[in-house]
Amino acid sequence: MINVSRKDAVVIIEIDRPHKKNALIPQMYLDMAKAIESASDEAIRAVLIQGSQGCFTAGNDISDFMTRSDNQEVNETFRFMMALVKCPVPVVAKVEGLAIGIGTTLLLHCDFVYCTDNAKFAMPFINLGLVPEYASSYILPRISGNLQAAELLLLGETFSAQKAYECGIVSKVVSEDVLPELVAQTLTKLVSKPKMALVQSKALLRNQNAEIKKHIIAELAVFAEAMVSEPASEAFSAFLEKRPVNRLIYK
Repeated sequence: MINVSRKDAVVIIEIDRPHKKNALIPQMYLDMAKAIESASDEAIRAVLIQGSQGCFTAGNDISDFMTRSDNQEVNETFRFMMALVKCPVPVVAKVEGLAIGIGTTLLLHCDFVYCTDNAKFAMPFINLGLVPEYASSYILPRISGNLQAAELLLLGETFSAQKAYECGIVSKVVSEDVLPELVAQTLTKLVSKPKMALVQSKALLRNQNAEIKKHIIAELAVFAEAMVSEPASEAFSAFLEKRPVNRLIYK
């Protein structure tokens, strides 16, 4: 479900679960974490994250998510996200189709994000009775401004590639036929750079990582409380049962 390969000093991570719109389960997070951790290899100069068959990821597999204990889900996801935060080399994301939930959140920790003009994004945590995750409530106000961040996180609605660009979540929006070449060109340029300068420059750019890690821990504590709340339970049940949410429980 996670295909990992190496090509021209690039670790390529492909999310490959198309029958579920590339929705993620714990083993997939673990496999991605290990792949990113391998980027510490001296020979590696960049990491590429992409989805298969025209879809990035629909986020967590909700049915799987609900059957697991808190620790089962959080531990694997946390390892993946921390590997992404600490990755010493540039991370490029190639986004097509859906980038939902953590599919959008993880982009905030990438260095280059290229998407198609028909890509769709969402951070719908509030609609599930949850709170923002993995420092999205820290990073978004700083790159998008408080008003844009509030719109994305407090409404939890799907938004377009153009909106993602305006909010600083993606680097460029291009057509489907242009995307592969744009990604390939960027990776070729990165691979040609001196490794030490590349790593040191990224470290300087990402000089708020200590604060980001602290914020991730703070968010997780609140997230864990929200997960066992009545609104969250109702939202997940409604999603799985394909019925409207009982809004009275939200009060």
